[in-house]
Amino acid sequence: MALIVFEGLDGSGKTTQLKKLAEYLRNQGEQVIETGEPGGSRLGDELRQILLRKHDEAFSPRAELLIYEAIRSQHVDQKLKKYKNTATWVLCDRFAASSLAFQSAGRSIDPKDVEWLNQFAVQKCWPDLTVLVDTPVAECRKRRLQGRGTEDRIESEKDDFHERVRTSFLDQAQKNNYGPWLVLSGLQAPDQLFAELQSELRKRKFLK
Repeated sequence: MALIVFEGLDGSGKTTQLKKLAEYLRNQGEQVIETGEPGGSRLGDELRQILLRKHDEAFSPRAELLIYEAIRSQHVDQKLKKYKNTATWVLCDRFAASSLAFQSAGRSIDPKDVEWLNQFAVQKCWPDLTVLVDTPVAECRKRRLQGRGTEDRIESEKDDFHERVRTSFLDQAQKNNYGPWLVLSGLQAPDQLFAELQSELRKRKFLK
């Protein structure tokens, strides 16, 4: 299994690149699973709806974190572990790095607590590569509003929240947190960005 995780702000272009890579790999005759968080299992998808809708009663930061980690644990146990010793490519939209970015940096939760919960949930099923599509906060918000016209509970947080999240992703990439990272600029046109992604994957021996 090659587990490649795509990270970035909502609207960064990460999901588009994941889907482009999935299509390319399938055209090459490869087995590909597309998945993502929050979600990735039936229980996870149900909890995702609760997490992202706008409530009268706000989540406490710790409650939010614990729900995300419960989703991750189920995702790992029900899906990711099944493909661990196979030739399948698993492309995942968000994973453990998102909890450090959104819940630790964004919500000001002690990173040691998030790290422990990530370790507990992931059970050593770490990415072979994390691809960060880095796009400025203002550009991401513009794309979200142009695309859907609305934002979910997390997306609608103020810009300073998203700036902290973006900074955390860049810091994690610099430290190679949870394994190797690849940082790409999301300001490029999608096809140009995908060409760069392919080139980098070849350099790293993921693609021939």
